[in-house]
Amino acid sequence: MSFPKQLVFDGHNDVLLRLWSHAARGLDPLREFADGTSAGHIDRPRAQRGGLAGGFCAIYIPSGELILKTPDADGHYITPMPGPLDRLRALDIALEIGTIAFQLEQAGLWKICRSTADIRGAMTAGTFAAVLHLEGCEPIGADLSVLKSFHAAGLRSLGPVWSRHNIFGHGVPFAYPMSPDTGPGLTAAGFELVRECNRLGIVVDLAHITEQGFWDVAKTTDQPLVASHSNAHALTPVARNLTDRQLDAVRESAGVVGLNYATTMLRPDGQENADTPIARMVAHIRHMVERMGIDCVALGSDYDGATIPADIGDAAGQQTLIAALAADGFTDDELAKICRENWLRVLRQTWREAA
Repeated sequence: MSFPKQLVFDGHNDVLLRLWSHAARGLDPLREFADGTSAGHIDRPRAQRGGLAGGFCAIYIPSGELILKTPDADGHYITPMPGPLDRLRALDIALEIGTIAFQLEQAGLWKICRSTADIRGAMTAGTFAAVLHLEGCEPIGADLSVLKSFHAAGLRSLGPVWSRHNIFGHGVPFAYPMSPDTGPGLTAAGFELVRECNRLGIVVDLAHITEQGFWDVAKTTDQPLVASHSNAHALTPVARNLTDRQLDAVRESAGVVGLNYATTMLRPDGQENADTPIARMVAHIRHMVERMGIDCVALGSDYDGATIPADIGDAAGQQTLIAALAADGFTDDELAKICRENWLRVLRQTWREAA
């Protein structure tokens, strides 16, 4: 079928992690992004082919290679939590990754966006619109002074935790089947972090935090609730997905949840398997729309950070999902909201831009 290409502003990707790890092996990150590669999911040529106009680009400090624990005979697994990171080493890595982000901008390969006007301008110009996101706040000390420096440099979104614990709060494990209610939530420093993000105009992302942490943020923040790359626990009961009660809270705050393309978070069996039909993605979108309304659902691919359905493959295949949503009955106006407008609405509010 024919369908209009919908430009996508995406809630989460790990392209900077991939470029940083390849740079450590002697590869040129600028050339890899500019010219294209068969590695990973995102570079400029593939993004342009798939209509991926931009998104949240994570600065993530790895805990070695994440390998999901082998499921038992019943298909269940609980991947052990990584240990805490050294703050100064984490800060060093964050600065190295951030340097690549600024080199890409200086080379004209993308635009680091600090406002929704920046995002729309970049999309109009055909330049990838990158919003810097810190996935896990290990580089930041409890006094939050480094946060102010990151914000001044362009950081506009963060997740207090990845799926490991730190001084700000507790993360959920990669586990199936499991509730997201796996332990404590924010620490005292975490509550201060949320309040400072509200003051500065930084998105607080709930994608990796425990359910208790979710509720701690909900009662503290004065901004819409955001889960950048999460799905419906009712359809795939992994610890990282959101319960219907959590989805209801996002709706009540006029927030947004971005669909995660990771197959472990889409499949009913929670397995890492690229042979996952696009229909699973559509089902999660439908469930979230029915629970929260069309204004609270977006996309949060996790490109370069997860195994995604083979029928999409990489950013060049982005329109395959858009076509499937159109075939399922979503209108052009609804698709525009899911693909970009819902993100831009929430960012405009959280970044305290004039109406």
